[in-house]
Amino acid sequence: MEIRIRGVSKHYFSEGKTIKALDDVTLTIPARKIFTLLGPSGCGKTTLLRCIVGLEMPDTGEISIGDDVVWSRDKAISVPPEKRGLGMVFQTYAIWPHMTVFDNVGYPLQVRGAPRDEVRERVAKALDFVQLAGFEGRPATKLSGGQQQRVALARALVAEPRVILFDEPLSNLDAKLREETRKELRAFLEKLQITAVYVTHDRVEALALSDTIAVMRAGSIIEIGTPRKIYFDADHRFVADFIGRANLFKARVRGEQGGHTVVDCPLGTIACQRRDFPAGGEATLCLRPEFIHLVRGEAPAGHNIVNARIETLTFVGENYETEIRVGEELLLARVDADASIAVGDAVSFSLDPAHCLLVAA
Repeated sequence: MEIRIRGVSKHYFSEGKTIKALDDVTLTIPARKIFTLLGPSGCGKTTLLRCIVGLEMPDTGEISIGDDVVWSRDKAISVPPEKRGLGMVFQTYAIWPHMTVFDNVGYPLQVRGAPRDEVRERVAKALDFVQLAGFEGRPATKLSGGQQQRVALARALVAEPRVILFDEPLSNLDAKLREETRKELRAFLEKLQITAVYVTHDRVEALALSDTIAVMRAGSIIEIGTPRKIYFDADHRFVADFIGRANLFKARVRGEQGGHTVVDCPLGTIACQRRDFPAGGEATLCLRPEFIHLVRGEAPAGHNIVNARIETLTFVGENYETEIRVGEELLLARVDADASIAVGDAVSFSLDPAHCLLVAA
């Protein structure tokens, strides 16, 4: 079920100031895909989700789910949340502590007056889908965090919604459980083949779960793309920096050469993947730490060759994170855990133009 958002704005008033939670957002969320709203706290992603659900009323704009307009200021349409055909999983799970797993999952059907046999059948189907068959009689609060998250998912699915929405549902789990549950959730949603809208500030979560990511900032959509497009080929400095660890340098464009865009920057003259920037214009060079492969010792000057010195080494398990100095600049890089490199060593690295990303300054 496709979701279309047109010109949606939402303002709050606090201490005599107007806060733009959403600023003229226009967006199409494709059917049967996992669409993630990603951005820092306060960027408007949860407000947009709540507007889709009907828990917030926009000040302007229109929202459609499939062929149905569920909100329109101009047309005076406001469909209540329970009639929009949506399921939602909250950050806190919203599990009722006095109810069993069965009653928690079956609640949306019970309040609609569904026949008892239908409730029993659909609850069993939903619990089987999330691998909690046999847990029906257990108190919901006696389950682990990951199991409670699955109860919340089953409850959102039991009414067979047209769209399911998630508001940072994994943020309360520890790191290992979050990783495991993320994989399960992706598998569940791929089986369901329904539209899913997912809100998170966690870039790894967004990259691992999504078919499409929309990056938000200050109430606006900055950029939309696949996870690979957003990570490897972002168009904006904010997006390149937010989606992953990055070394960012001011650069001035020399021009095109050999199919690459050549720039001058603090690292020297660097050939980058081709971008349409005018000669003499300013840009930002983005280098991901994982693409800086250090070799011990200095190297002769050459095409995209950079000499540096190790400033710090921090062991993080599978590798070292290191800061290397090039002139006045510090770069973040990674080194294999068994590398024989020490603080103070001279090193060099060669940059593949394909991994030198230019974004707007």
